[in-house]
Amino acid sequence: MARKASAPDFRVLMLFNIDPEWETADIKATVASSRELADGLSQAGFKTVMVPVDKPDLEKVLRPYSPEACIVFNWCESLPGIEHSEGAVVRELERLGFIYTGSTAQALDLSINKPLVKQCLGEWDVPTPRWRVFPNLRNAHQWNLFPAIVKPAHEHCSLGLSPQSVVTTNEELKQQISKLITEMKQPALVEDFVDGREFHVALWGNDELEVLPAAEMDFAGISDMHQRLCDYDAKFTPDSELYNKIGTLLPAPLTAEEKENLESTCRAAYRATGCRDYARIDLRLRDGIFNVLDVNPNPDISSDASMACAADTLGISYGELGRRIVEMALERHPVLPARKPRPANAPVSADAVASPG
Repeated sequence: MARKASAPDFRVLMLFNIDPEWETADIKATVASSRELADGLSQAGFKTVMVPVDKPDLEKVLRPYSPEACIVFNWCESLPGIEHSEGAVVRELERLGFIYTGSTAQALDLSINKPLVKQCLGEWDVPTPRWRVFPNLRNAHQWNLFPAIVKPAHEHCSLGLSPQSVVTTNEELKQQISKLITEMKQPALVEDFVDGREFHVALWGNDELEVLPAAEMDFAGISDMHQRLCDYDAKFTPDSELYNKIGTLLPAPLTAEEKENLESTCRAAYRATGCRDYARIDLRLRDGIFNVLDVNPNPDISSDASMACAADTLGISYGELGRRIVEMALERHPVLPARKPRPANAPVSADAVASPG
């Protein structure tokens, strides 16, 4: 019989990835962001240890910790040097016996496979833009719905997107398909481009789902349709034009009927793709229908990201957001009790933050 962990033994392992190949500024920013969440968890009453993953050998990184006395807060997007390895992180956690926050490997792997996500949404009758996969140019002439958008079929974080991804003619379509296949070495996913209001909606829960206030991307003042797009630069490059042009309305101005339809669509998308604990759904509105663009089972939960900001509008602090996510994982722990911990008044363990290398 497994030993029951006592309160003093219990730790939250704040797992986050650092690639030694990154620029020094990016490494510092990642550590700072991770420390902010770890501090919030500590203030919420959890003894929290920051555990950077700076090498692919996750078993070695976690060797000092016992699965019986830990919950892993999984904020690890990849194993250093291994592309598309979000699911691999979780599979290794499971192999090692750790209970972790967030979605399963199956959901994380699915999120990278955009065509399969589309199929899952279709099986649940969740609205999503019309689409087709093009592994080459052979049948590109058959697509006749414009404007369209050309995306990588197996990516996330809007990698491979730019204003040039929005096309209005078959010739532009072929050029973008060819460019994407050549540069990113994967098929192209072509979608009907919904030039409408865009929403990023965070939700959390398992048996019961709570939809947080929707954030609307504010395209006011952007007259060029090609730029009404949340590409990689718009999300992550502070000195880019779109990053500074696109604003955020939170909570989004919605009628009661729109809010109800939006939340219903988000819940269905969450269920259809097997999300767990928390996720973010991206949608666009056209003709009264909310079309799901993307499902993010491991979304950014930095203090300035849409989920934390949405929670803040409800009076939920950053530490409280982290606490609620941890307690969802505690429900799955075979040893630790699923309950609110006693305040530990313990600072984040700085000695666990190793230098890359």
